Amino acid sequence: MTITITAFERSPDGGKGLARDTRVRWALEEVGQPYQVRLVSFAAMKEPAHLALHPFGQIPTYEEGDLALFETGAIVFHIADRHTGLLPDDADARARAITWMFAALSTVEPPILDLGIARLIEGAKPWTKERLPLVMDRARDRLKQLSARLGDADWLDGAFSAGDLMMVSVLLRLRASGILDEYPNLAAYVARGEARPAYQRAFDAQLAVNTR
Repeated sequence: MTITITAFERSPDGGKGLARDTRVRWALEEVGQPYQVRLVSFAAMKEPAHLALHPFGQIPTYEEGDLALFETGAIVFHIADRHTGLLPDDADARARAITWMFAALSTVEPPILDLGIARLIEGAKPWTKERLPLVMDRARDRLKQLSARLGDADWLDGAFSAGDLMMVSVLLRLRASGILDEYPNLAAYVARGEARPAYQRAFDAQLAVNTR
């Protein structure tokens, strides 16, 4: 059955790999599964056809036969669970990799997203000067903890896994802020993720949509 995912017709980031469909593309590339992409406009995302796939009117979605999924974490977990290459065979190592997926989305990403909102959307608000340092400190707190846990290892728990895929994708959102460079081992960790051929194929495919 053909896998079809949805992506922005024109991504807000201009193809820098920050749109969440990049994570799904990367997972599919890692496991060697072909897929098709259906591009949707912002208007189409709010129409009934798309809302039937994603009740919150966002991207990406995943369709395979009668199966339709939304939420990036759920989609990447499904891909990793169904195909070899993103989760270890050992049951305990597999559980730890899944834990890192949840940690990336539930613990590390929220303060990073909050920082992005504070800088880009609320930057002109009168309270930003006082609020921004607090938001930056919350992001730094998480990065300090993650940096200590990673140490000098290449990946979070042994070999590269879906946990690393999600964590690298989350950390990439910090690049424009410069905060990631304060943690050299995390910056190197992200660079290792970006250097993976599967990531490069996913990035190039998303960039091509936005530069055509």
